[in-house]
Amino acid sequence: MPEQKRWNILPVAEDKADALFHSLKIHPVLCRILTQRGLDDFNKAKQFFRPQLTDLHDPWLMKDMEKAVVRLLDAFNNREKILVFGDYDVDGTTSVACMFSFLQKIYAPELLDFYIPHRYREGYGVSKAGIDFAASQGFTLIVSLDCGIKSVELIGYARSLGIEFIVCDHHMPDEVLPPAVAILNPKQKDCNYPYKELCGCGVGFKLISALVKRLGLPDSDAFEYLDLVATAIAADIVPMTGENRTLAYFGLKKANESPNAGILALKELSGLVKELHITNLVFMIAPRVNAAGRMDDARKAVQLFIARSAAEAIQYAEQLHSDNTDRKEADKLITQEALAIIESDTTLVARKSTVVFQPHWHKGVVGIVASRLIDHYYRPTIVLTRSGDYVAGSARSVTGFNVYEAVHQCKDLLLGYGGHFYAAGMTLEPENVEAFRERFEAVVTATIHPELLIPEILIDSELQFKDIKQAFYNIICQMEPFGPENMRPVFVVKNVTDSGYSRIVKEQHIRFSLRQDNILFNGIGFNMAQKFHLLQQKKPVDVVFTLDENEWNNSKHLQLKVIDFRQHEE
Repeated sequence: MPEQKRWNILPVAEDKADALFHSLKIHPVLCRILTQRGLDDFNKAKQFFRPQLTDLHDPWLMKDMEKAVVRLLDAFNNREKILVFGDYDVDGTTSVACMFSFLQKIYAPELLDFYIPHRYREGYGVSKAGIDFAASQGFTLIVSLDCGIKSVELIGYARSLGIEFIVCDHHMPDEVLPPAVAILNPKQKDCNYPYKELCGCGVGFKLISALVKRLGLPDSDAFEYLDLVATAIAADIVPMTGENRTLAYFGLKKANESPNAGILALKELSGLVKELHITNLVFMIAPRVNAAGRMDDARKAVQLFIARSAAEAIQYAEQLHSDNTDRKEADKLITQEALAIIESDTTLVARKSTVVFQPHWHKGVVGIVASRLIDHYYRPTIVLTRSGDYVAGSARSVTGFNVYEAVHQCKDLLLGYGGHFYAAGMTLEPENVEAFRERFEAVVTATIHPELLIPEILIDSELQFKDIKQAFYNIICQMEPFGPENMRPVFVVKNVTDSGYSRIVKEQHIRFSLRQDNILFNGIGFNMAQKFHLLQQKKPVDVVFTLDENEWNNSKHLQLKVIDFRQHEE
């Protein structure tokens, strides 16, 4: 684990925070946090704390929505066969499940099917195999979800076979757009849709909402899919702001009150008895859905979400649960092997990047393993494995470093690559692995700022123990659902001392008992045992933490969930 971390307290416009305090009358620290997040007046704060479904934007504001709806209605009138196509990840499979379920209700089920490309045989996005399947089965319209915006040639190929596309996507469009009959993507330059950060499932939900309005159906016919939309928002790591937060808020409500049969089955298999929070969707539901595509075939993830009965849902949930167990075992084993490779070679330990390769590693987990290695060696990381005649791999980055650009600098050594700022994938000839490792290291060394190799903790505000009351915590809970751009608030408390009751538990975690001005607070810090000596010195420490509630023997009390601590400096 990287020993040292950079602590950065986020700046705030004090005048705006003061003005917000006078209108909201809640703790000044909470007003500072809201101001940092752009919620700097009474109305913005009210919409944030009390979201309404009426806050959702009109779907007709999205470019091409009219074209998409008209094309679908024409298909219904002409009894065309419609194929719903989506990716093998959570966003793709939930998108397909929502659209397919909805179309089954309003159109002839025998004229509908769905298609999920196989991760290894077909790869990401619209595939030639998928189009050929559609042609062979007589489909004339494909609705693609969470993909398609970059598939210019393939959608052209589909047109040559008499198959038209409606593209629903949220990835950045290129200058040249695919020849689809309608493209729904709020990131298009000339799209006036007010919220740009929807996930793929969110864009699909907007198309469903528009169809509901055009067909004169009740809004509840679209809202029925909100728990799946919330699952996609949580898993796809899109900003938890504006419309996404409203969708996630009501999606969680639905997941707890009347969940989709698939979500309920996964919840039961995971042994969760309490209510679902966004973290459960991220760490409990999403990995099981993703595991289907990583270890086998993601089609069963859609079958889980469209299941008509609890028994059918449980049957698919068990398959996903089993895939996830296999995924966890593979990821643990490969991480151990990769760490052993690095630790056995001092030159690898001293590098600014990590590139490791073993031909037998499972292709489905190399991206996860890259993230795990960053927990140990905080630097841009690539994990490679054999894929047929070639070598394929995944890159992951550290905060602030563009790993896609670094991979791009090695393009003459690659057969293909793609990705974005923080994650990328590539394929290369086996004989180029060593040259690629050296080039990537040279590029990272030349371009990374040394500070970026030290993990950063962003802190919202300093806090005193005397400020931590139940009412303060209750307001933090009302800031849920948390996610990018609306993370759970992180605090620092300075100049606190160990009360003498802190201890190491389970060999690697610390149970804290800390004192500030005669106020005691307990906390837990995971994997921090190696820093326990700092408490034993009985000198004051500064502690970074989030607040949560500990439930024990039917009683609840607030505790610190410690992220980091260090000796206090005057």
